[in-house]
Amino acid sequence: MAFDKTLAGRIRDALARKRKIEERKMFGCICFLLNGNALAGVWKDRLIARLGPAEAEAALLEPHVRVFDITGKPMRNWVAVKPEGVEDEDQLNSWIDRAIRFVKTLPGK
Repeated sequence: MAFDKTLAGRIRDALARKRKIEERKMFGCICFLLNGNALAGVWKDRLIARLGPAEAEAALLEPHVRVFDITGKPMRNWVAVKPEGVEDEDQLNSWIDRAIRFVKTLPGK
């Protein structure tokens, strides 16, 4: 499985002080989970983020964002962000914060 290890490290650092975070390989990439629910990760060179339905739809209007689709069937409420969309820490942290807001609303596993 090939994914951007630098981006994974940046996500790991951004989540370092958060509780109930775990890391797992899934979807052919590395994913970070909150309370057992997938939150964000790295697929190839892209950040993938799990957002609520309205947030995911709105995010698709932003530059460097597309649906997360690795099988021909897009994953609902997930987006993939090109490297240009997470070049600096503020951009990356914004995506992670958005994902956390949604995933916190889900029941823990």
